Amino acid sequence: MAKKKREHSIELLTFKNALKNPPDLKGLWNEKIFKNDRPIILELGCGKADYTLALAKRFPNNNYIGVDRKGARLWRGARTALEENMTNVFFLLILIQEINDYFEAGEVDGIWITFPDPYPKKRHEKHRLTSPLFLKRFQNILKAGAPIRLKTDDPDLYAYSIEKVKESGGFIRRAIDDLYAQDNIDDLLSIKTYYEHKHLAIGRKIMYLEFNF
Repeated sequence: MAKKKREHSIELLTFKNALKNPPDLKGLWNEKIFKNDRPIILELGCGKADYTLALAKRFPNNNYIGVDRKGARLWRGARTALEENMTNVFFLLILIQEINDYFEAGEVDGIWITFPDPYPKKRHEKHRLTSPLFLKRFQNILKAGAPIRLKTDDPDLYAYSIEKVKESGGFIRRAIDDLYAQDNIDDLLSIKTYYEHKHLAIGRKIMYLEFNF
């Protein structure tokens, strides 16, 4: 398994729809990568990119970038995108804490955070993707009023995120503590990742938070 992961990580860097630590794309993603002026949406910690790919298929007038720190994970999504000739999706192999090095102020039109590691221990709070440190980084690259969307099965992370968004001056647009108990779920939220299916199968509730600055 470890050997295959290494092979996938190496192969990923040969794909035309993926890059590791690109030095010269800040502010130029639409011009150099997508060759259009459509909105750019990120999925952070995208893993195998279930959500990135599904969004790109359902909303072809947007450009999507799946971001993760592990190439073996990104390999699956990038390969699928190539096989299906998807031109509105790209993959970026970086550390998320360095996101401001790769996107210009106001270059991003939205962010998805789907089932991130909740880092439950207090000493690991700085690693949570909705911690004040990360929220500030995201503010720097988002257009004013652009949405950040979180899906999680962790009630503590959900409550923490609401608290930190408010403390950081953000505005809660939607907060749903049991997404699939809703009568009508729109296309944007009905996509289920691999982990989401697993959570639902064991009876866990899925929570959704949407906010902006």
